[in-house]
Amino acid sequence: MQGENEEKMDPILKSDEEWMRRAIHLSQAAVEHGNEPFGAVLVKDGTMVFENENQIYTAHDPSFHGEAGLIRRFCEETGVTDLREYTMYSSCEPCFMCSGALVWARLGRLVYAAGNRDLEALFGREGCDCSRLVFEHSAHSPEVTAGVLREESLRVLRAYFSEHPKG
Repeated sequence: MQGENEEKMDPILKSDEEWMRRAIHLSQAAVEHGNEPFGAVLVKDGTMVFENENQIYTAHDPSFHGEAGLIRRFCEETGVTDLREYTMYSSCEPCFMCSGALVWARLGRLVYAAGNRDLEALFGREGCDCSRLVFEHSAHSPEVTAGVLREESLRVLRAYFSEHPKG
């Protein structure tokens, strides 16, 4: 029965879930490497072209989030600075800083798991739709798909932040 359901599944959605699993795996790897649980994957034409995990502690750079770090390194290594043909998968909604970087890189599509409201709720705060706020006030806005494998991402976030309070 599972195989039959998979065949009927929208190929874009199935792909989104596969790439999001990789982003969530990277968020777990970030924790294993001494950082916070956030990961991002960059895909073009169904092929992963770059990935990055949060490195704020190991790189001694508070701006080295999964998404901003990915853009920084990918653009530096490839010389590509226009990402209209790319999709980024992020284990959690990009913060204001990372959302701004997505605007400047002209990302074509953003897919994320848990939202900022989900993350902030772990700390007893309301949060906001930070990506939407940045995108709606910018000259460029990627297509956005939210909530892909949200619960899987939240499990990783809960496990980490239950032991590492964020203020």
